[in-house]
Formats: sequence, C-alpha cells, structure tokens
Amino acid sequence: MKVLMIGDVVGSPGRNIFKREVPRLRRELGLAAVIVNAENAAAGSGITAALAKEFLEAGADAVTLGDHTWGQKEFPGQIGSVDRLVRPANYPSDCPGKGWTLVTLPTCQIAVVNVQGRVFMNPVDCPFKTMDRILNEIPKNVPVFVDFHAEATSEKITLGYYLDGRVTAVCGTHTHVQTSDTLVLPKGTAYLTDLGMTGPYVSSIGRDLKPVTRRFITGMPSRFDVADGPCVLEGAVIDFDPATKVASAIETVRIREPFAR
Repeated sequence: MKVLMIGDVVGSPGRNIFKREVPRLRRELGLAAVIVNAENAAAGSGITAALAKEFLEAGADAVTLGDHTWGQKEFPGQIGSVDRLVRPANYPSDCPGKGWTLVTLPTCQIAVVNVQGRVFMNPVDCPFKTMDRILNEIPKNVPVFVDFHAEATSEKITLGYYLDGRVTAVCGTHTHVQTSDTLVLPKGTAYLTDLGMTGPYVSSIGRDLKPVTRRFITGMPSRFDVADGPCVLEGAVIDFDPATKVASAIETVRIREPFAR
C-alpha cells in the first residue's frame, strides 16, 4: 500500500495546487491515503475548521498541524468539530483537540500522529516521551505515520531512529524545504527529515520576498504576506505492508508549476 504525506500548505495558492493535483496523484500512484500538513493554510498562519474540511473533501484522509495551530483566533473553539485533524500531541493536556487519529481505509486502518519539536521552538512536552505514551494507546496491529513538526534536523533524525521499528513512517515538516535523505531505517521505518512545502516557490518559504528581504536588511518588523506566483507541491510516498507495518520504500514527490521568464 502507498501513503502520500504532503509538506506544509501555504495560503490559498497552496490550497489550490493541492485541490488540483491530489485527485490525480491518487489515481496515478494508486494511493491508499493522503496525509497533509496544513498549519499554514489560512493566509499563511493557522487553519480554520472550514479549510480543514475542504482538505478532507479534496482528497486528504488526515490533516496535521504544528506551531501555528492557534494562528486563527476562532480555531480553538472549532478544532473539536473536525474529524481526522490532529494538532501536536505534546501540547499541554488542557489544550483542545487531539494528537493522533485513526483513519479507516477499505482494507485496513492507519494511525496518524502529530508531534512538535523543542529545539529552537516554543516550549512543549518531550516528543520522545509523548510518542512512547501514544504508541501504548494505538492498537498494536495498526501502521503509524508520524508528522514531526520541528526545526532542528538533529532532533528529527534522532526521533526517527528512536521510533525505528515501532512506526511505519516518520516525516518532518516545518522548514518548508524538502530534504534529500529519504531512507528506510534498519528496522523498517520510512524516514525523511522534511517533506517540503506546498505553495508559491518564488518566495521565502512561501512569503512575499520584498518584506522578508527588508526585514533581513534592516531588522525592522514587517508583515509577511503569502507570495503570489507559481506553486510547488512537495511530499513523499511511503510504500508499506499493512500486515507487518514495515515500509519497503520512500520516494519524494515534487510537482512544480512553471514560471514566466
């Protein structure tokens, strides 16, 4: 079976390329499921219940989030109304929402887990100990796909090996830059440090270049709007055996719209 995990969707440009390409990818690649990180889907910061449902209707089977989970002020009151949407599981227990979900497919179930890193990020509970707890909650026969939303490559790689043989896949999000280190780890877990970005690529990780450049040069605060222009959809396809939960392959995906020269 094949599962596509898609990197951070940025704003309406990212949503549009997702809606256009995912149905085609499902058909052409024979995908059993699609998991998408959509924490930047609402104008570049956060998500709403309506947008989350749009992703599910457009071909996603589960939606994951990250450090911008609460970027839209109305979302804390909405998060519980959306099925198959998860925020980082290592947020404080009093936060609304859930950190993992079961997705029922025609031939099996899969679990989707979201955790957030601690290095160069806002304080959260330990992602390693959180995964230990969650793996005791998920039924033992269910393949587990982890979206590790983190900044530091070292933290992502270490969690990958920590979970090797215990989950089917660990794929990173957050940096918006796809890495080239796809690997099936020694005990059968598919790994990738970062899935990349789904959004406008003539940009600074999805944001308009002018204010970002001005901020780097002057140090002055500025509003970073989502960029215009051609988009890219990035992610990775994991091939696995649902009976053994072991991954056999992981390959990156990149669909890039051309830009006018």
